[in-house]
Amino acid sequence: MAIDVTEATFPALVEKGNVLLDVWGPQCAPCIALMPAVEALEKKYGGRVILLKLNASENRKLCRDLRIAGLPAYVTFRDGVEVERVTSTHTSVDHIEAAIERLLGGAPAKGLPVPEHLQ
Repeated sequence: MAIDVTEATFPALVEKGNVLLDVWGPQCAPCIALMPAVEALEKKYGGRVILLKLNASENRKLCRDLRIAGLPAYVTFRDGVEVERVTSTHTSVDHIEAAIERLLGGAPAKGLPVPEHLQ
């Protein structure tokens, strides 16, 4: 089941394991349209990936700290380090699933660790 995340809960939730962060906004039509499919992916991968949902409107500072520039945004993390981002209004569930597959397949981290002040 997806877990709603805030600045206070984010560090502990991404610290260990494989995570898919779904950054969405209540006014973002593509975000809302993809939600059911993204939640189905979490079920499909049966506990191998934790789905976190971040409401961008309610967590602007965290979005800034994570350098989220647009919605929808999907970010994969392994043990607290960003592996990949999928962002675009043309994002499909296939793009998101491919990012999960790369995460689970051991893709090298491309991003930076979670900012220190969030740890």
